[in-house]
Amino acid sequence: MKAAADNFAGGGLIPTRSTLLSRLKDLDDNHTWRHFFETYWKLIYGVALKAGLRDVEAQEVVQETVIAVSRNIGNFEYDRARCSFKSWLLTVTRSRISNQFRRRRKHAPVLDNGDGTSGTALLEQLPDERHNGLSHLWDEEWDRNLMDAAIERVKKQVPAEQFQMFDFYVLREWPAEKVARTLGVSAARVYLAKHRVGKRVQLELKQIEKEQEWR
Repeated sequence: MKAAADNFAGGGLIPTRSTLLSRLKDLDDNHTWRHFFETYWKLIYGVALKAGLRDVEAQEVVQETVIAVSRNIGNFEYDRARCSFKSWLLTVTRSRISNQFRRRRKHAPVLDNGDGTSGTALLEQLPDERHNGLSHLWDEEWDRNLMDAAIERVKKQVPAEQFQMFDFYVLREWPAEKVARTLGVSAARVYLAKHRVGKRVQLELKQIEKEQEWR
C-alpha cells in the first residue's frame, strides 16, 4: 500500500476555501489527492477483503478505485438527496471488486464432473452472494473508517505523549491509573489528554464530513 500512497504524496496543509471533492477536480493537486487517499483507502481495502478478495486483489481494488475517481470526479454531480459521495464511492468500489472476481473466474480451472462432462470451478458455478450484502458492509465500515481517519489526522497534530495517553485510556480502554503509572504522569493529565484530544477528534470528524459536500 505504501507504493500506492506515494503516488499521491504531497505535503503541507490543504486550504479550506473549498471542499475536498471540489479540489479533486484538479488532478495536479497532490496535497488534496494525498488527503483523499489517506482518508478512504482503508475503507476501500477493508471492504474488498470482507467481500472475499485476497490481499493483493484488495490492494488492486484500492488503486483502481482511486484511478477511477480521478477519471470521473469531474462528472460527479453532488446531490445529497439523490446521490451522496458515500453512495457514489460505493458504486465505483463495487465495480472494481466485481472486476477482481471476474478476473479470478476467468482463470478458474475447468473441472471434470466425472460423467463425461466438464464444468467450471465452484467459484464460477455459485452466485457471488457476498455482493448482495456489500451495501450493508459499506455502511458498517463507513463511520468506523471516518473516525479512524479523524484520529490519524489528530495524531499528527498533537504532542506524542498526549496522544499516547489518549490511545491507552480511550482507544485501548486502560484504566486511568494504569496509564498514569505506565507513562509516569498524573491521572489528572490523562483525563486532560482525553478531553483535549477527544475534542479535536470530534472537530476533525466534522471537517471530514464537510469535505464530502460539493461547493
